[in-house]
Amino acid sequence: MALQTSLAARVVRDDACGEIRRVAGVDVAYGRRAAATARAAVVVLELPALAVVDEAVAEAPITFPYVPGLLSFREAPAAIAALERLTVLPDMLLCDGQGLAHPRRLGFASHLGLYLDLPSIGVAKSRLIGTHAPPADVRGAHAPLIDRGEVIGAALRTRPGTAPIYVSIGHRVSLATAIATTLRCTTRFRLPETTRRADRLSKRRD
Repeated sequence: MALQTSLAARVVRDDACGEIRRVAGVDVAYGRRAAATARAAVVVLELPALAVVDEAVAEAPITFPYVPGLLSFREAPAAIAALERLTVLPDMLLCDGQGLAHPRRLGFASHLGLYLDLPSIGVAKSRLIGTHAPPADVRGAHAPLIDRGEVIGAALRTRPGTAPIYVSIGHRVSLATAIATTLRCTTRFRLPETTRRADRLSKRRD
């Protein structure tokens, strides 16, 4: 927790990402046969067509216990191993998890982006902390996610009639760019194609 608090001060909350041509979804699942193994998947898509240009999977032993708020220490080793196997490098990561929307402002997306010095966005299916008003039931509507008086992300409606997803700054990106990029990556599904495809790949058994 002390390390997270220290590292959070180094997260860049403004755009320092240049042109975004390739985006990568990052997701980590746990092995069915080997419960002590994390299986990470990374899928790289090219904008604006969202065509897959590369993907990689890696497994790593789990060496850190399950502690809410400390999942990056448990999942990052496998994610980094998968990223190292890519032959096409992304300009930005969209991570299945939180960024600043974290009690100590250093969720998985921020920790990974900071470690790799890559622009990153947290795209979570559920809320960890904070409160928000309901966003309007139209695609692109969003409401600030607030914790202790600070805007830490946004509840973003990507599809009418579905629950919002939670977008937050990871590293080297503003919240406005994080929201816009997430919408660019979202088609007819609730989740962006980046993390949706990475989630499918992480759970696939060859």
